Amino acid sequence: MKIGIVCPYTWDVPGGVQQHIRDLAEALLALGHEVSVITPVDDDDTVLPPYVVAAGRAVPVPYNGSVARLAFGFLSASRVRRWIREGGFDVLHIHEPAAPSLGLLACWAADGPIVATFHASYEKSRAVTVSAPILQSALEKITGRIAVSEAARNTLVEHLGGDAVLIPNGVATERYASAEPLPGWDSRDDGGSLGFLGRMDEPRKGLQVLLTAFETLGRQRPGLRLLVAGPGDAEDVLSKVSPELRDRVVVLGMVSEEDKIRAYHSVDVFVAPNLGGESFGIVLTEAMSSGAPILASDIEAFRRVLQDGRAGALFTTGDAGSLAAEAGALLDDPARRKELSKAARTAVRAYDWSTVARDVLHVYETVVVGAVGVVESAPR
Repeated sequence: MKIGIVCPYTWDVPGGVQQHIRDLAEALLALGHEVSVITPVDDDDTVLPPYVVAAGRAVPVPYNGSVARLAFGFLSASRVRRWIREGGFDVLHIHEPAAPSLGLLACWAADGPIVATFHASYEKSRAVTVSAPILQSALEKITGRIAVSEAARNTLVEHLGGDAVLIPNGVATERYASAEPLPGWDSRDDGGSLGFLGRMDEPRKGLQVLLTAFETLGRQRPGLRLLVAGPGDAEDVLSKVSPELRDRVVVLGMVSEEDKIRAYHSVDVFVAPNLGGESFGIVLTEAMSSGAPILASDIEAFRRVLQDGRAGALFTTGDAGSLAAEAGALLDDPARRKELSKAARTAVRAYDWSTVARDVLHVYETVVVGAVGVVESAPR
């Protein structure tokens, strides 16, 4: 099968949707299918995988409680249309078609078998409500819908109408299964360590809650360290930590895929303090695959992935005191951490791409059956 995949967010900046698309594309390639991905990029010199096509530069746009880097304009529309015309795809797979980016442009530009995956979860969106009539002209072309979580499915039903089959985010479990710790993080006898991975400058990722909890824990536990990785300003993060604790907080900034995996294997407890706006939690499945003992906020998406606390401990969302108490309990209980690690590795198997990619292929096959010809450019 020849598959075209549309990524709405810039390829240069790490994110759950980009990771999902990359891993899906590589899983489909491994199964013998032809795949092409079109995506915004921030830098014309960005080195892209051979299956990825650049559609122009992205611009920052407030979206779903964050600032997403999207591409929407005449140049992007022209490149999307040409990519569709030259691709000869059996199916077009668009991610986040309601976002003002390439997915929406592709819906308008294409006719034929179209599948869409909905990732976002939100309770209210004035922008989506206002733009719904415009979106419908594009969304009505979609012949197969996928939601990565129940929260994303509910958002689709309530805000855009229609329904979707539930297929979770995938994770390449073997990629994360084993790795050497980062230099200097291989000791487990130094008072313990906590870890965070995410956009440091995005409030809904909850880093400030973790930093506040560390103020308490760090004073109680003289050897405790905190490892922080992800895009953002390291100096700004350190400025929020008391001077006497600052030398025990290591901020790596944006890291390579290899170092990200090593980071999961470097800490005693991986903390996901997100405040909301998550429909799934790919960072959790990565940490689960690595066997890291997890402590996460009890938002609905995280509860589902962590099986209501059986595959990872939970604390009250946004409550630094609750985080500190739960983290302290885990640090003092190696047997509990070992138990959570084992449960996480077992639970995450359901999200392995070997399973998820085949479920996605079944949706492709459903929309292709009965279709005449391949995906084509729609008349202007």
